[in-house]
Amino acid sequence: MVYDKTDKGREEISTRKHQLASRLRTLLVMIDGRHSLDDLLRNFAGVGVTEDSVKELLHEGYIYLASGSEPEPAAGPPSKLPMSARARQIARRAAGVEGAHQEADLPEDSPVPAPVPVPVPRAPSAPVQSPQALAESQLDDATRFRHLYDFYNQTIKSTIGLRGIMLQLKVEKCGNVDDFRALRLQYLEAVLKAKGSEMARSLRGRLDELLGGPPEHDDFTLP
Repeated sequence: MVYDKTDKGREEISTRKHQLASRLRTLLVMIDGRHSLDDLLRNFAGVGVTEDSVKELLHEGYIYLASGSEPEPAAGPPSKLPMSARARQIARRAAGVEGAHQEADLPEDSPVPAPVPVPVPRAPSAPVQSPQALAESQLDDATRFRHLYDFYNQTIKSTIGLRGIMLQLKVEKCGNVDDFRALRLQYLEAVLKAKGSEMARSLRGRLDELLGGPPEHDDFTLP
């Protein structure tokens, strides 16, 4: 089973609005729609994370089941309650099958047509701005903070994976842009070790754009 964050879960990560317990918050950070439940339990058993922790996040609406299936409850006896003429009338009216005046006199055992699916138009996806475009615009501190937070979280997961948990927790403790700027060196060194100089060079450029420019004295050097 693979879980992912709901909107409430993402809100909690960004704002700490619901004051989630530290143990559950650590687990919520690492639930990303890719790592299986078994992987999470295996890697975080040492910090007190159990299957009950996952169930608690699920029950409170912070995560949802993205793939796989929950154990199915035991099936009860099938319901044999007949559908009333009124219920059939409402079902047909919702499906647009025929007018209500034609339905009122239908016998109790007449079949109910299946509802006709109505296509839902897909909302156009918002254009994705490049880090360069974000840097060139005059971002306020709150907006810059959100972009940096997302950048660190997404790239730590994609380049370092579960080995980056300690770095991920440091990202969670950042309270302003200067905190993210102070994390730059440790982050780039971790990327260099995990993925090599090409990836580190690429992410350094993107990060510096989001920070508003490279530091005056750059302690990070590529081999």
